[in-house]
Amino acid sequence: MHGNILSPSVEGFEAIKRYWDKQNNTVAVKLLPGEYYVTKENELITTVLGSCISACVRDPISGIGGMNHFMLPETTKNRLRDGVEAVVGNATRYGNYAMEHLINTILSNGGKRKNLEVKLFGGGKIIPTMSDVGARNIEFVLDYIDAEALRLLAQDLGDIYPRKVNFYPMTGKVKMKKIQDIHNETLAIRETRYGNSIKDMPVESEIELF
Repeated sequence: MHGNILSPSVEGFEAIKRYWDKQNNTVAVKLLPGEYYVTKENELITTVLGSCISACVRDPISGIGGMNHFMLPETTKNRLRDGVEAVVGNATRYGNYAMEHLINTILSNGGKRKNLEVKLFGGGKIIPTMSDVGARNIEFVLDYIDAEALRLLAQDLGDIYPRKVNFYPMTGKVKMKKIQDIHNETLAIRETRYGNSIKDMPVESEIELF
């Protein structure tokens, strides 16, 4: 029996694609930019990161954990006219949503804040000509971990390569591979589209993205 592929173990993730991964012999969940997923089961959460960040968070005592996939929104001239503080505040709030949704879902399903372990990945500058949004994402997430006094067990951030990340929340194990010969632009196009979709997003509606 291939576990329960039909329904997730935590409510609210019915729209996230789950499938049987023959190679890893487990139920797997593939995250796209802007998504997150939490599970109590022995499942695999996988994603491919360019400049985006994924935080892998788990409570090793209760065995619940999850992963997100996000970036801070860049801004347009309209926001810049509002002043730099408005721009920075908006981007930071968006990042906070990404982290807090993941953590709060873990806590509301039996996790305890004092037990949480975090591993961070991503923030690569995969397109030399693009602004270094990856560096801003890294700065944000490290500041967040510090401010929230969370336990950071591992990180692999920056550089110029995309990363494929496989996270097993129940055991905390992460398999990460740097992709050094990406032949198509799918990842860059996907991230650019995601970045455009959250650009100048009013804070009130950002929560719907997660």
